[in-house]
Amino acid sequence: MSTLNGTIYLIDDDDAIRRSLSRMLVDVGYDVFDYNSATSFLSNSRVVSPAVILLDMQMPDLSGLELLDCLEKNGSTTPIIFLSGQSHPQQIVKGLKKGALDFLFKPFNLEELLNAIQTALEYDRKQFKRILKTSEIKQNFLLLTPREKEVFSLLVSGLMNKEIAQQLGTTDATIKVHKARVMEKMRAGSVQDLVRFHLEMN
Repeated sequence: MSTLNGTIYLIDDDDAIRRSLSRMLVDVGYDVFDYNSATSFLSNSRVVSPAVILLDMQMPDLSGLELLDCLEKNGSTTPIIFLSGQSHPQQIVKGLKKGALDFLFKPFNLEELLNAIQTALEYDRKQFKRILKTSEIKQNFLLLTPREKEVFSLLVSGLMNKEIAQQLGTTDATIKVHKARVMEKMRAGSVQDLVRFHLEMN
C-alpha cells in the first residue's frame, strides 16, 4: 500500500547510494522499494500508482535502457527518471525518446531530485485517471447492441438522424430511440462527448 505522497522504486547497483537515497526519500514521506539490479526489480516488484521508477543507467545485468525496453514490452506506464554518473549523449537521447520523463546526473542535489519526483508522480496520477476513464468508456461501449454500435459510429462521423436513418434503411423515429440508448449507455451528455469517447478508445 503506497503512502499519500506516492511510491518510489529505486534501482541502483551501488549499495551506498541506494541506502542513502532510500533513507532520504523515506524521511520526506515516500514509500520506497529498492533493488540492486534490474532483474531483481522485474522479479519482485508489483507496481502501483502513483509511482515513479528511479533507474540507474549503468548496471551489470540489464542496463537502464534494456530495462526500459522490458517495461515497454510489458505495457508498464510508470514514469521513469534516469540517474547516471557517466552516460553518453546518445544514451540520454535514446532514453528520453523511449519515454523516460527526466534524466539526472550524479551527484544531484535533493531539491532537484524531489522536484523531478513530484513532477513524475503528478504525471502518473493524471495518466492513471486517463487509463481508468478509457477503460470505463470501453466497458460502456461493450453494452451497446450491434445496431447501437452502428448508430454510434455514424453519429461520431457527423451524420444527422435523418441521414443515419437513410443509410440504415429505417425511420428517423427509430434512430432517435437508438441514439437515446447510445447516449444513456455511454453516459454521454452530447454528441461531442461521443466523439471524444470515440477518440479516447482509438
